[in-house]
Amino acid sequence: MKAFLTAMLLAGLAWPAVAEAVRTGVGTGAVLRTLDKVSGEVIDVEMAAGQTMAYGPLQVTLHECRYPANNRSGDAFGLIQIVDARAVEELFAGWMVASSPALNALEHRRYDVWVLRCITDE
Repeated sequence: MKAFLTAMLLAGLAWPAVAEAVRTGVGTGAVLRTLDKVSGEVIDVEMAAGQTMAYGPLQVTLHECRYPANNRSGDAFGLIQIVDARAVEELFAGWMVASSPALNALEHRRYDVWVLRCITDE
């Protein structure tokens, strides 16, 4: 057992301790997909960074959209805030990842909102 632990420790020391940072670009906006779970209606919406849109009783604000710098059509992630205008209650604030929408999602009984991709100048 001691030999196993020693081998594991040495193997861990041999690996680089520094993780490579991912360089990102900033989009001018994003394409969001909305779903009304009651009617089944799906709508894709283009939003500019800083823009707020009304979706039912929700106010959806896109603060920023980022993407891998070497792959403009790659995995987008958007900084989004969603507020219920009737209750004046913040329902969601944070980053949504296009490839994993359930990772950090809006929890609402009727509406879903998620990021599809960033809008870029090119």
